[in-house]
Amino acid sequence: MSKSFTIPKPISEYDIRLLRIFKAVVESGGFAAAESVLGITRSTISIHMSSLETRMKLTLCLRGRGGFALTDAGQAVYRATLALFESLNDFSLLVSGLEGDYAGELVILCADQLDDNKQRVLAQMIDAINDVAPKLHLVVDQEPIASIEKKLLNDKIHAGIFPGYQQIDNFDYHPFSSEPIYLCCGKGHPLFNSEQGEIEPHILQQYPAIHPGIEINKQGKQVLQNLNFTARAYQFDARKAMLLSGRYLGFLPTQTIANELANDEIKLLFQDSLNYQFDLSLVTRKAAREPHKIQLIKDVAETYCRC
Repeated sequence: MSKSFTIPKPISEYDIRLLRIFKAVVESGGFAAAESVLGITRSTISIHMSSLETRMKLTLCLRGRGGFALTDAGQAVYRATLALFESLNDFSLLVSGLEGDYAGELVILCADQLDDNKQRVLAQMIDAINDVAPKLHLVVDQEPIASIEKKLLNDKIHAGIFPGYQQIDNFDYHPFSSEPIYLCCGKGHPLFNSEQGEIEPHILQQYPAIHPGIEINKQGKQVLQNLNFTARAYQFDARKAMLLSGRYLGFLPTQTIANELANDEIKLLFQDSLNYQFDLSLVTRKAAREPHKIQLIKDVAETYCRC
């Protein structure tokens, strides 16, 4: 006796709309929290969710006095929903790339909080991109280096701005900025009131120091050999706070600590000898899915990123 089976119905536009609401509810943590995200009332959200469950013949979530929670089926549908929308986005990017049109998003992620000078460079680049491609929706945000590299490898973003000391074969690195960073200490540090000639370099190893937290260039590695690392901070603002505690030595660019230097809160040590270049690169993926957008970024960077 042969088994009967049901051919699944194709996903309709209405299904996709309901799944978008479902995704927003899950990521907001419930119906009430999703109101402001979706711009519709809780009762309307409830109607849409009931309609989705009816169409799927599944209970996706529990709601009531115990709060909002996904069922096992709801968790599975949520994961499938994420995959569906990612596929739709990939399709849109592919079509845009085939058209050769500057449409859709252009995503640039920075690993660092940019100081005034670097912000001006990025602002000039954004201005130039808008002149060439006014229809582009620009997304500029900040994420950790590892996250940016992963998204570049997966073709989820177009460019990253981060230190390019440890280079990956699949990426192109274009200089974005370069500046010296200097050994510093805060006002409460034992070396703060010492005259420069009074300090012997070997004495530095007696004091806790902050490691920059990433791979750096050869010059920097040689400079860091003089220090005793007991802490780590990559972001300059976090490093500055640690220096201001008076407990550590660490490296920072003068642009980041201009006010503290002027107010005699931070002091540079061995300014002529204990310094190295901190370089940021504009990084793009080789053989990217949208090469016309990548070329646009490269062309603009060639004009404005002059180290």
